Amino acid sequence: MLRLPWFDYRAPTSIKEAAAILAGEGPDAMLVAGGTDLLPNMKRRQFAPKVLVSLRGIPEMKALNGVFGAGLTLTEIVRSAKTPAGLRQAAGQVATPQLQNMGTLGGNLCLDTRCNYYNQTYEWRKAIDFCMKKDGKICWVATGSKRCVAASSTDCAPALLALGATVKLVSSRDERTISLEELYNNDGIEYLHRRPDEILTTIAFANVKSTYWKLRRRGAFDFPVLGVAAAEHPDGVRIALGAVASRPFLVEKANEFLRGKRLDDATIEEASRLAASRAKPMDNADLDLYWRKEVAGEFVRYALRELRGDDMREVRLRVARQMI
Repeated sequence: MLRLPWFDYRAPTSIKEAAAILAGEGPDAMLVAGGTDLLPNMKRRQFAPKVLVSLRGIPEMKALNGVFGAGLTLTEIVRSAKTPAGLRQAAGQVATPQLQNMGTLGGNLCLDTRCNYYNQTYEWRKAIDFCMKKDGKICWVATGSKRCVAASSTDCAPALLALGATVKLVSSRDERTISLEELYNNDGIEYLHRRPDEILTTIAFANVKSTYWKLRRRGAFDFPVLGVAAAEHPDGVRIALGAVASRPFLVEKANEFLRGKRLDDATIEEASRLAASRAKPMDNADLDLYWRKEVAGEFVRYALRELRGDDMREVRLRVARQMI
């Protein structure tokens, strides 16, 4: 049985109090909301914080008027009438209903990167002399790489990137609002541009027509091995990809091409080709990496056709194994 390491638990009731605790405890403290990612990682000794600062008892983290609080559970996101379709589809495909009841929007945006050589027990990792992401010096996926190539596996981030989201980060010293795209770094270890003393508190985005398509082996529980989001803005459609790099990202070439264009068949075909060319999966997740790259264009095609108004229910049921 895997057991949690010992830690102190703090339960602040305001963002100001939580920020003060983070500042006071320094690198010994970590934030916890639903704990669906952090606690399993602690059991595997990927993290061993001495203090956990809970965000569950902070009312400000549950905002649902104009902006979404980072403390909203994924179930609350799915059930809210204010949630755009793409974000609802993304949140509704995270893990299982039980984990959606606990996991939060902010937690999913800050999800740790994943890799077959990293997401293992301590003893398993020790047997291979660990890896670059934790306790070792070599990336076993790309042994000549100078950086960790663990993959981003958040579902909500691509959906919100396509929606043009911004996030608010608060610390005891200051607060700042940045685009969601600026939050991420293409590095499996330093994957967030968030200081350890900062709390992601709210997310704002455009409520426009959107969609999200996810590839995984099973119809539940599994992390994505490909995520495709698309949203229709006044100046054109924006596409975002997830799970094919150490960060989710907007596909700039495809988005530039789509600016001001109608989604006819020729436009969809070229945009799908441009988007697929940016998908560069590594051999560190489920399913064959060459097939995952090949199928990226097909999933972009699904997303754009659904955004155009095509009836994609039969395809979605076949691919996602559920209607969302």
